[in-house]
Amino acid sequence: MPNPNKPWTVYTGSRGGSTSPPSAARLRIALTAFFALDGFLFAGWVVRIPAVKHHISASASSLGLALLGVSAGAVITMVLTGRLCHRYGSHRVGVWCGILLSLSIALPAHAGSALTLGLLLLVFGAAYGGMNVAMNSAAVDLVAALRRPVLPTFHAAFSFGGMAGAGVGGIAAGHLSPVAHLTLLAATALLVTAVAAPVMLRNTPEGAAESTAPPGGSTPSEPAAPPAHSAPSAAGSRGAVPRMSPAVRRVVLLFGVIALCTAYGEGALAEWSALHLSQDLHATPGTAAAGYSLFALAMGVGRLTGTALLERFGQTRTLVSGGGAAAAGMLLGSLAPTVPLTLAGFAVTGLGLANIFPVAVGRAGALAGPGGVAAASTLGYGGMLVGPPVIGFLADWLSLPIALTTVTLLSAAAAALGYVSRTASPRP
Repeated sequence: MPNPNKPWTVYTGSRGGSTSPPSAARLRIALTAFFALDGFLFAGWVVRIPAVKHHISASASSLGLALLGVSAGAVITMVLTGRLCHRYGSHRVGVWCGILLSLSIALPAHAGSALTLGLLLLVFGAAYGGMNVAMNSAAVDLVAALRRPVLPTFHAAFSFGGMAGAGVGGIAAGHLSPVAHLTLLAATALLVTAVAAPVMLRNTPEGAAESTAPPGGSTPSEPAAPPAHSAPSAAGSRGAVPRMSPAVRRVVLLFGVIALCTAYGEGALAEWSALHLSQDLHATPGTAAAGYSLFALAMGVGRLTGTALLERFGQTRTLVSGGGAAAAGMLLGSLAPTVPLTLAGFAVTGLGLANIFPVAVGRAGALAGPGGVAAASTLGYGGMLVGPPVIGFLADWLSLPIALTTVTLLSAAAAALGYVSRTASPRP
């Protein structure tokens, strides 16, 4: 168990660095900044998809294939990032991925064809996937040290960053070309990284790995399973990567599938909501961009309340009620005949999905450390990144509104699996 009188250590980059009690708040702020930056950059790209689609004269299916570049790059690096975090530390890996993400955001605007776009998005996806695993691993360690289920607040930062990115993108759409807009985003992101990186590289929680406090926020009626591994702290161990037992692997897989079902909906709204509003409901470009901004706002508000919800109602009720609300909201959002009703559906969907992904990734991390975060994140973000191209194909075969109803089906599945998870604990 960590020493409550000295829960923090200054990381100097050496094995025997000096220690002192730096503020946990500084590390939390730096982590929050990276989560917000992640959402800001991703949203800045997705709101310019219609303009890039028009520029390269891509069909819905060819655009969907190009978007697979993000999926492929992210999934490949997610598989590797867990090992890198064990070897070099989540903070260090996260900072380097943040730099790469900041640079790669400018690339998609220079595409001249769907093939070129797909190759450029491969680089963007690699940085995006690596940063998400590293930052979630670092956040799980910090949450364990704090002994409170505050992981949803970091994901709230991602959502508010996404809202800001979509809002800025909506304004920029009428005044700046995609090249100018995304280049400005790259410069801004590098500045934020330069400010937050030193805090990340110096500070790391001590003893987080030994804590049994569940990041997902279990309650006395839902006792958390004890850690089935000896996970390294965010500073990273320099030894072999611990293996998950079959029992732990099954539970991590369950939470990974829950994350996949809900992240599918987040990815769908990120990359198709603007096109649905503009193409099917004839909304103006500004209103179309506001669709994802409203969804991100609702998700951010929901995540700000996530800690209180988890402490009061527990993991199972939070997962089941969230999945049910998202299913109902997306049914309205995809099939409503008017823009106001569609926006209302998007908002309800955001509130429903808000805390499911953080709970799933947090529980996987509590069980298996960075390896658990990497496994659950690979499945989860795989859903976010594979969902948009799947919807692209379905939109060509059927229609975009019908394709978007698949979000309802997977949200309902997440609710059902959340109920199953109430008894999912690995046996020692």
